[in-house]
Amino acid sequence: MSGLTERLASGPLVCAEGYLFELERRGYLQAGAFVPEVVLDHPEQVTSLHEQFVHAGSDVVEAFTYYAHREKLRVIGKEAQLEPMNRQALALAAEVASRHRVLLAGNVCNTNAYDPADPSTAGQVRAMFEEQVGWAAEAGTDFVIAETLRYLGEAELALEAVRAAGLPAVVTLVVDREVNTRDGVPLPEAAKRLAGAGADVVGLNCSRGPTTMLPLLEPLVAAVDVPVAALPVPYRTTPEQPTFQSLTDPSLPDGQAFPTALDPFTCHRYEIGSFTAQAADAGVRYFGLCCGAAPHHVRAMAEALGRTPPASRYSADMSKHVYLGDDPRLARHNLAYRTEL
Repeated sequence: MSGLTERLASGPLVCAEGYLFELERRGYLQAGAFVPEVVLDHPEQVTSLHEQFVHAGSDVVEAFTYYAHREKLRVIGKEAQLEPMNRQALALAAEVASRHRVLLAGNVCNTNAYDPADPSTAGQVRAMFEEQVGWAAEAGTDFVIAETLRYLGEAELALEAVRAAGLPAVVTLVVDREVNTRDGVPLPEAAKRLAGAGADVVGLNCSRGPTTMLPLLEPLVAAVDVPVAALPVPYRTTPEQPTFQSLTDPSLPDGQAFPTALDPFTCHRYEIGSFTAQAADAGVRYFGLCCGAAPHHVRAMAEALGRTPPASRYSADMSKHVYLGDDPRLARHNLAYRTEL
């Protein structure tokens, strides 16, 4: 099994994400704090989702350590779970990755403690990244994903920690309504700086759906000489409501769909396939989906890239549907009834 850069040199790579929202929907994680206590409370559920994502076409098993950092655990009063949670998440992911001979990725993310107006936070944040990356390195990860980073300064700290551990780094920024980093750097410039500092892959993840992320990708590809990543949320964002946090539904008491009433905005698999094809045409080489993704979305992405993962055995074939099919063995009286459905 080759590493990250070798795999990317041979073709596009799919990395399934979306653990937070999918496990919340299944009743194993609480919306709000979004701390992945599930890796300790119900590890079998995490393993199952890892398996399902690989079955659907993911080339990577990403350890579920998103928001398993010191600041998040401090907020819920469970800092004592920090190391056990990280080590357990890495062990669960490593077992599935080894069994299926796919890449194993560690993960760090936005700390919510970084504040460019307070220089003292940089040291605190660097230490948080270093301890999580250290556990990832000990677990034998092939690379580390640093994601959902709004500040370029925080992304640079995460990259420093990954590089210091001697591991390849995938660094993805997130933009909200404004198409700059939160510290005011234009995206192409931010990507260029990260690539220049040693990131093996740079790109975008989270917040924006396929429609509002797609226009941002081609300028990133043009700005850097490393592979570009695109991991949107699978929701129908619009130019007027460009992020999934900004989506509104008048049927709700406060009108805000995020995070637990996004169902009506969910992209179907064909929209994900279309995004994947367009992003590939724009030069993207590292693909995935973020909060809200489910295995059928991942399968659609893999198939749009010309893959036939194991789950493709069960891709839709309506030819034998009792009313909507066209197989000659179907009963004629049922086929004739289709207009009454």
